[in-house]
Amino acid sequence: MANLKEIRNRIVSVSSMSQITNAMKMVSAAKFKKAQDAITQLRPYAVKLQEILNTLSSSEGNSSDNPYVKQNGSKKALIVVITSNRGLCGAFNSNLIKYALATANDKFGDLLIQNQVYFLPVGRKAYEYFHKRKYPVVEGNYNHLNDSPNFEKILPVSQLIIDSYLDGTYSNIEVIYNQFKNAAVQIPTAEQFLPIPKVISKKHKGEIKAKNYDFIFEPSKEHIVKELIPRSLRIQLLKSIFDSVASEHGARMTAMHKATDNASELAKQYRLQYNKARQAAITNEILEIVGGAEALK
Repeated sequence: MANLKEIRNRIVSVSSMSQITNAMKMVSAAKFKKAQDAITQLRPYAVKLQEILNTLSSSEGNSSDNPYVKQNGSKKALIVVITSNRGLCGAFNSNLIKYALATANDKFGDLLIQNQVYFLPVGRKAYEYFHKRKYPVVEGNYNHLNDSPNFEKILPVSQLIIDSYLDGTYSNIEVIYNQFKNAAVQIPTAEQFLPIPKVISKKHKGEIKAKNYDFIFEPSKEHIVKELIPRSLRIQLLKSIFDSVASEHGARMTAMHKATDNASELAKQYRLQYNKARQAAITNEILEIVGGAEALK
């Protein structure tokens, strides 16, 4: 059994750790509220724009002239992976990276073997992972996008992604991020960024049919293709980053809460162990005193 000094040092260490994790939980809770409000306000707008895009891209006779819908002849694919810049948020980053690799293998298995699947990491954790393992990575630093994201900040990277598709660099572009559900649940999600799907997914198709959408386009569809679709794609990327930021703070808040509880429980165990050891030491001292007194008689 450890001596009293070692146990005291352990109690002090665990108590200090508990204070740190509790402080981090409080900081994440404050940031989480702001991030949650941001994604809650943006999501309805982004969903409505996506509905208009789905209707527009699935219109007959329009897809052949739409540069955002028609396939190009490139043999490369791009995957945008959105993680956090910091750790201490449980399995938030590791689960997403595993999901990104699984998605790349499922959708672009042949290209992945040929090292023709490029990754654009948004967030330091994704950047470190893909660089360390020598995956093809789009050069540039995009870690700042997670810090107070806004429309102006994501404009350069969104334009870079869109241009790389329009000029034929990549044939497919996917965005992978953690979709925010609540503080305890984050859902790894893959969305096809470009080309815009010609066929509406079953989920959206059912919603559109049930709600009987019938958009009147003013001005013409050609003008909307030129102006609205790029804006919608930028909003889609911004929504993904907002989702990731809210999910990150929720995951860190949950992880730090569990860490604080575990540290408190461990401190209780050490205090009990300390009291037992102290009582044993006192008993031994009493026995030694009694034994000495008996020896003097």
